[in-house]
Amino acid sequence: MKVSGKVFKYGDNIDTDVIIPARHLTSADPEHLKAHCMEDLDVTFRDRVKAGDIIVAGKNFGCGSSREHAPVAIKASGISLVIANDFARIFYRNSINVGLPILECPEAVGNISEGDELEADFDTGVITDKTTGKSFCAKAFPEFIKNIMEQGGLVGYTESKVRD
Repeated sequence: MKVSGKVFKYGDNIDTDVIIPARHLTSADPEHLKAHCMEDLDVTFRDRVKAGDIIVAGKNFGCGSSREHAPVAIKASGISLVIANDFARIFYRNSINVGLPILECPEAVGNISEGDELEADFDTGVITDKTTGKSFCAKAFPEFIKNIMEQGGLVGYTESKVRD
């Protein structure tokens, strides 16, 4: 599976309260959450993001609370992938649970700029910056995580197993 899109680049320690501010947690509806995704960090995000776009960020992305609203908001906004130096562990797990692809690749983070066009291959872990022509290797998803992602998250995956 491959994704491609334009980069939104952010720094270190982007916490879940910045991804989706607590004042907007009155609903778990993805449509409601996407309307407020990243608004305290980037007021233009909601108007600029397009389906398939990619977030690139520094260290400890998704730190803070354990709420799964943050990866839901990101996914609902159309983001196809988040690449970071590393992720807060609970955010990492919540992202898999909701079917939001994430890759850890410090080399890519250090060399990719806001607005670059990227392509990422989940089977190989190769991230290609189509703007600069540079490629980077992240660790590819294990087969079981790819299966969860293909089903849109853990709920979809479980439902598909029950139907089988």
